[in-house]
Amino acid sequence: MPKNKMFNLIQNFSYTLTSNLISLVISSIVILVVPKIIGVEEYGYWQLYLFYASYVGFLHFGWNDGIYLRYGGEKYEDLDKRYFFSQFWMMVIFQLSITFLMIVGSSFLFATNKNELFIFYMVSLNVLVVNTKYLLLYILQATNRMKEYSSITILDRFVYAVFIIVIVLFNIDKYQLMVFADLVGKFVSLIYAIYICKDIVFRKATTMYFDFKEVSENIIVGINLMIANIASNLIIGIVKFGIQRVWDVATFGKISLTLSISNLVMVFINALSLAIFPLLRRTDSKKLPEMYSIIRTMLMIPLLGVLLIYYPLKEILSMWLPQYKESLTYMALIFPMVIYEGKVALLTNTYLKTIRKERIILKVNIITVVVSLFTTLICTIILKNLLLAMVSIAFLLALRSILAEIMLAKFIIIEVKKDIILEAVVSILFILISWFINSWLGVLFYLIVYILYISIKRKDISNTYKKLKLLMK
Repeated sequence: MPKNKMFNLIQNFSYTLTSNLISLVISSIVILVVPKIIGVEEYGYWQLYLFYASYVGFLHFGWNDGIYLRYGGEKYEDLDKRYFFSQFWMMVIFQLSITFLMIVGSSFLFATNKNELFIFYMVSLNVLVVNTKYLLLYILQATNRMKEYSSITILDRFVYAVFIIVIVLFNIDKYQLMVFADLVGKFVSLIYAIYICKDIVFRKATTMYFDFKEVSENIIVGINLMIANIASNLIIGIVKFGIQRVWDVATFGKISLTLSISNLVMVFINALSLAIFPLLRRTDSKKLPEMYSIIRTMLMIPLLGVLLIYYPLKEILSMWLPQYKESLTYMALIFPMVIYEGKVALLTNTYLKTIRKERIILKVNIITVVVSLFTTLICTIILKNLLLAMVSIAFLLALRSILAEIMLAKFIIIEVKKDIILEAVVSILFILISWFINSWLGVLFYLIVYILYISIKRKDISNTYKKLKLLMK
């Protein structure tokens, strides 16, 4: 890897890491402080809003994903600004139409439930704000303008944080104000994204043209990735939906808190995955297998070590949020999700997008969603067993990761089966130790497992270090 590429990777990673770290701090405030000041039911409605809002990004039907995939690796200054000007305003018109239809539909569907009606009105507004903003963000990300991309993300969460801090300081226990805070943050960052991309957004109206052929081309290219992303969300979403329907909104909020805490670790992985995609698109395909083995080793060693954080984290959270103590025990079952989610985000999906095998991502996610439907039906509807429902989450995410990596290995010709088995054994041992040893002895036992894992992998670690030194030269 040439030095300038390595420098760009480190620079872009620093930008995305900074924005994700700020998001991490703000998410931590929301996750750790907000449940302490608002009631369990109010927190449940807040989580319900976040749950539904997480799906609005799919109502562009792959349009944004197509632009991201088609123009990934291009330089921003070389883009046809007139083309993207037309695409942007066509997106605005399209999303306005969907928002209007959702607001009208919500008025009929949830007329008897004020809380759900309010949530769906706010989710409807998310459609316009989020999807319009993400068209610009995807352009910036695809063209490797990570500094600008990160600044927009930081502004979003900063504005949101200011409102949340005010809510906390004044001890306001209304989830509706938190929803407004989230929407205002997104809207302000949209305005800033428009300012950054003003050479795309603001042009003479006479230069705009309605090119539905290009729209359809973007959708055709992006639809596989978009459906794959929908399926990805549904893997856990179906389980959460089952929990929401069988148990009350308070239980849903408690389980959502546990999942949110487990997801905090993903901030670093997401930062690196954003920076690495444009780089891989510009890399010689012959070098991809070697780079994969290097990145994989550098990723998995610290990720498996991160599981040690579980033990002090659980103790601290149990003291801080005693009303959630019971639900925090389930964190032992799902904490290994950071291993498999991290591998999918940084490695398998990034590589599959690089070699334009989005259909593989789609295929793997759909298979996992089908399994998720089956396991949720058994665990929540038939058995009504919350413990099994939580175990199924870790199982489903591991299944997706393993299937994706095995399929990817066939395209870039790498051997991964031994590592997959070894990582699965370590993950299962972590779950068993954490669940059955409810004391600090668990740290000692898992530490022994981790040291054994390192000793087994010492040859790979040494080879990775040597390869990395060569690449740096």
